[in-house]
Amino acid sequence: MKFALSKTTVALACVLGGVMSGKVSAAEPTSLTERDVNRWPKAVYQAPKQADVEAKVNKLLAAMTLEQKVAQIIQPEIRDFGVEDMRRYGFGSFLNGGGSFPGNNNRAKAADWVALADQMYHAAMDDSIDGIAIPPMWGTDAVHGHGNVFGATLFPHNIGLGATQNPQLIKAIAAATAKEVRATGIDWVFAPTVALVDNLRWGRTYEGYARDPELIERYAEAFVDGMQGEGKSWLGEDYTLATAKHFIGDGGTENGDDRGDTRVDESTLLARHGQGYVGALGHGVQTVMASFNSWNGEKLHGSKYLLTDVLKERMGFDGVVVGDWLGHGFVPGCSYEHCAEAVNAGVDILMAPGDSWKALYANTIEDVKSGVLPLSRLDDAVKRVLRVKLRAGLFDNKAPSANPYAGKQEWIGHPEHRAIARQAVSESLVLLKNNRPANGERPVLPIAANARVLVVGEGADSIPQQSGGWSMTWQGTEVTNADFPGATSIFAGIKAALNAAGGDALLSSDGSIPVGFKPDVVIAVYGEQPYAEGNGDLDNLEYQRADKRSLAMLNALKETGLPLVSVVLSGRPLWMNPEINVSDAFVAAWLPGSEGAGIADVLIGDKNAKPRTDFKGRMPFPWPATPAADGFVSVADSAGQTQPKPLFSLWQGFDYQTDGALAKLSEDNGSSEADNRLAIFDKAIKAPWHLAVGDDKGLHRVGPGLWQQGPWAVRSVNRIVQEDARRFEFGAAGTLSFRDDFTLDLRRFAPDSSMLSFDIALAALPGKLQLSMVCEGGCRQAVDLSGQLKTDGQWQRVEVPLSCFGVTADELARTFSPMTLSLPQGGTLTLANIRLEGIVQQDEPAKALKCGLPPVNNK
Repeated sequence: MKFALSKTTVALACVLGGVMSGKVSAAEPTSLTERDVNRWPKAVYQAPKQADVEAKVNKLLAAMTLEQKVAQIIQPEIRDFGVEDMRRYGFGSFLNGGGSFPGNNNRAKAADWVALADQMYHAAMDDSIDGIAIPPMWGTDAVHGHGNVFGATLFPHNIGLGATQNPQLIKAIAAATAKEVRATGIDWVFAPTVALVDNLRWGRTYEGYARDPELIERYAEAFVDGMQGEGKSWLGEDYTLATAKHFIGDGGTENGDDRGDTRVDESTLLARHGQGYVGALGHGVQTVMASFNSWNGEKLHGSKYLLTDVLKERMGFDGVVVGDWLGHGFVPGCSYEHCAEAVNAGVDILMAPGDSWKALYANTIEDVKSGVLPLSRLDDAVKRVLRVKLRAGLFDNKAPSANPYAGKQEWIGHPEHRAIARQAVSESLVLLKNNRPANGERPVLPIAANARVLVVGEGADSIPQQSGGWSMTWQGTEVTNADFPGATSIFAGIKAALNAAGGDALLSSDGSIPVGFKPDVVIAVYGEQPYAEGNGDLDNLEYQRADKRSLAMLNALKETGLPLVSVVLSGRPLWMNPEINVSDAFVAAWLPGSEGAGIADVLIGDKNAKPRTDFKGRMPFPWPATPAADGFVSVADSAGQTQPKPLFSLWQGFDYQTDGALAKLSEDNGSSEADNRLAIFDKAIKAPWHLAVGDDKGLHRVGPGLWQQGPWAVRSVNRIVQEDARRFEFGAAGTLSFRDDFTLDLRRFAPDSSMLSFDIALAALPGKLQLSMVCEGGCRQAVDLSGQLKTDGQWQRVEVPLSCFGVTADELARTFSPMTLSLPQGGTLTLANIRLEGIVQQDEPAKALKCGLPPVNNK
């Protein structure tokens, strides 16, 4: 449905233009704490006002019990509740997370998905236990196609789509995705992501379209129109509900930390991070997802100002605000099982995977009875849920299987959808270098269709690597090409294009040249391994830091004298100056998805090496000039102001009509200037770390002050200043761990020249004390501290070389915890001043632990 913006909204857009261009207006705040709801566009939300829908909502609400109302705002996950739970409670919605399938079968067909959707529908409509019949919604993260479904079309991730600058393509992709989602009986998609990414180290950078608020706004409009439909077809059988996410500022956190703090003033929040929502709301998006991040220290799931005052009341949004995965549990004073604060702030549906939904349901009922959660707020949330369901036609007495697409396997990976995806791949490629090779008469690209091509690199024939995260599993890992039937690898696409014209291609993943094969040119396909939120966060933008496998392969190939083309798979621009220098041509291919043949469409020309398809993609983000910080260097502009200068600017890129030659770049990675100290606990626990205590059955997040869980107690104590140390008393064996929920990149701390240092006062140790790091896949070994430390309760400084843990660069790149201690029953100790640092002479005396003791296997 096409909606026209009001005159008020159009006038505001002019003001925003001034803010984004750097002009200061009188309306701008003078501090981060100043708020003025009038800065936000008024009544921007456009959706039909349907009197019959509102009458039905009010009638249903009046007939509902408290328990029935609470069930509408709890959203469990299909791995953690079943059909009988739905029959008993009548939940308003449910979801499948990344890597979650009906019956835990990752090969489930469309009919299997629909069967579960029908079962849940009929259970919800069965009023024999819960006393009411309200159809549920099923939500899924189809963020670049229906990525959880075997054989689905996977489109390029958003960063590649941003490079195309083609809103009509976005609309077509959303419409195609909606059909594949409908084929599985699902009616709600958690997309589009409309984040503006400020720091490339953020692990969700590839979910952002571009560093351009105007493009994000246009894409949000196009995606919502494509997913929800327009005009008479709005929310019809061909379409699904869309979700604008994550409200708001998720791409603006300090240092790019996932779930971190976005510290900007309100005008900047709106001008940079709010424009996608202006576009989505103006085109009738029905749901908005709250974000994990904070805004100036306040968690978004607990921000009444932004969720209610701004989004709902000022901007006029009358749809549903859904929480993110247990996001309510991060609001101060809340847990996964109990959080009236998030609902009071404006969250209408609490996403509750795991077994948290059971206690959350009961606790929310008690909160309403006690008045902690006003009945009026609960009623408002339920009305919003019912309103969206009525608009989407869920009350039409039709099971999910009644949809014309439902169960139709042919719509999964439909040829028309794959053709759209292939077009998107070809339009997303960005050419950053196209030099003439040694003794060459022309630039290396395009490649003649009758050439002999050696295709090398671990990404050349890897559909998982070219697809990235949110592809059959949440992180996109632990899958193979066999998990993507119907997809085409980059190598397969190149070989097919060459074979069709008399050329040929051979594959060599390690870069060696097959005996007897004399290639004319080499195409190297390499880049980042798959990751998703959290796990993709980086400490530094240098590609393959401390482990230059790709560069070694490229250098070996360069010595053969063959022209060398690099095709890089990545979820963000990276500092790759050495790899760019050794390449004759360099192409940013982002994460193209299932249709790898789209790359051959551009790289392979005709028999005369004339282009068949030109490069259309342009840089959606600036390309870093250095590995540090956000990758930019500071230079003075004509006015004497310091400005960041990237290697390649926003929307830069070559095509076959322009000279793509590039001079040699500096290969100085600035390592000598890198920070060699990282605080973990310095007077307080430093972000992104948190403290957890428990045993093999589970770890519990520890708060400040006095904390106790079963036999374990933790207390904040004073050492030098107030509460700058933590005291631990273990009534049972267990572990304490300074950790993050996601892996962190700690490769700047080389094992042979770095250490973990901490202050410890050990009061009692009736057994072994073991120190370890925790990495994805398991680090190699722990260090036994028993017998190496005094147990007199006095403070002592300890330095443990990282080499003691036997960690590799790969493991340091995927670290959950830099410090985990295993204590025996009766263990009592106090810790302070924990950090990772380079091995340097310390001012204070320290106990340097030796690694000569037999290591304890940590597996």
